[in-house]
Amino acid sequence: MKAWFLRQTARDRLVLVVGGALVAVLLAWAFAWYPLAASRDALAAAAAQAEADLAWMRGVAPELSQRRASGAMTGLDRAGRSLLALADGTAREAGLGGALVRIEPAGAGRVNLWFERVPFDALAAWLESLSRQYGVTVDELQVERAVDTGTVDARIGVVDAATG
Repeated sequence: MKAWFLRQTARDRLVLVVGGALVAVLLAWAFAWYPLAASRDALAAAAAQAEADLAWMRGVAPELSQRRASGAMTGLDRAGRSLLALADGTAREAGLGGALVRIEPAGAGRVNLWFERVPFDALAAWLESLSRQYGVTVDELQVERAVDTGTVDARIGVVDAATG
């Protein structure tokens, strides 16, 4: 390679050296500088968004503390219903009333429910909406396949997330 380079004319050698240097600079920019600069810009944007989110959270923190102290939980308002009444009422509203065979309180902030031949999909959707809308979590779940296709017999223990 060196012999081939030395056989070239002085002008051709100059063009090869300048071209090689230009290619090296462009490759360094394309594979090193540009990705680093793009990452830096993305991180700067993410940091700015995180700072804006933090400022917003600090702004609403006093209001949330006030609501927590007063017992008001926006989005989790039960209209004064107990956990027992809430579980019974929402199960009936979800069309599970016919399958609900027993419901009993099991201590402060806990209710046990028994369902027979309840459609599993409807039961799962009800539990999910109970959790999302009212902050009630499933503490215990026992499910057995029932005779009919897609139905189950279930024993469920639910807990009020605020007290449990």
